[in-house]
Amino acid sequence: MRYTMISLAALAAAVAATPAMAQDQTDPAPAVTVSGSVAVVSDYKFRGISQTDGNFAVQGGITVSHASGFYVSVWGSSVDDYVTAHGTAHQEIDLIAGYKHSFDGGVTVDVGALYYVYPGTRASIDKSASDFVEPYASVAYAIGPVTAKVTGNYAPKQKALAIDQGQSGLLKKEDNFYLAGDLSVAIPKTPIGLTAHLGHTWGPSWLSGPTDEYTDWGVGATFTYKSLTFGVNYVDTDTTFITPSSKDAAKGGILGSVSVAF
Repeated sequence: MRYTMISLAALAAAVAATPAMAQDQTDPAPAVTVSGSVAVVSDYKFRGISQTDGNFAVQGGITVSHASGFYVSVWGSSVDDYVTAHGTAHQEIDLIAGYKHSFDGGVTVDVGALYYVYPGTRASIDKSASDFVEPYASVAYAIGPVTAKVTGNYAPKQKALAIDQGQSGLLKKEDNFYLAGDLSVAIPKTPIGLTAHLGHTWGPSWLSGPTDEYTDWGVGATFTYKSLTFGVNYVDTDTTFITPSSKDAAKGGILGSVSVAF
């Protein structure tokens, strides 16, 4: 998703400054910046697999970043109840903390961890667990309007990643590794961007189903007007994931989105 950085402190200083001050000095970059977005997507695909049974999702997030490179984020999306074994979760909330640093030459390194939370009620006899932690690291390289990025996410063995999320108490804890490559191009002098994605999941785990591993991929385009971004993507996989409604959540399809950044 796209974020537009806004500094309220810098805006306030600019309004308060006289024209002479604006010409004679440059305001220092703010130590803390806040960014965020709200979006509606035609289907929430997580690593190629629908989390909403092919239906619309409402999503939003906010990030607080420090000039040192440290940041914290909260992001959420509506999901379908089959996303958890207990079947009562209708939201996914991601709590994120990380550190990002850009080097000379266009290289940016980003490391951190996500904690996935799926709020929902459980019966007293329900032994399942749905929340889990997943550290990540990425390296991006930008050349003009083109950015290439490689990301690795590894979720260590946890009860929530067992094939039944620990509900039966009989299946072992699982881990999960996801490796992805992304390419984005901002077409110069236009509001149009192009994206391409290729990812591979090593399982099995609750995230990927009983399949040992699978690949997902996608291509897309965006059009930005002021703070609005419109997107269209084609997403597909080489696996099958049948939901309780008998739909294949891993089937390829065209997705649409509209988001507003702040």
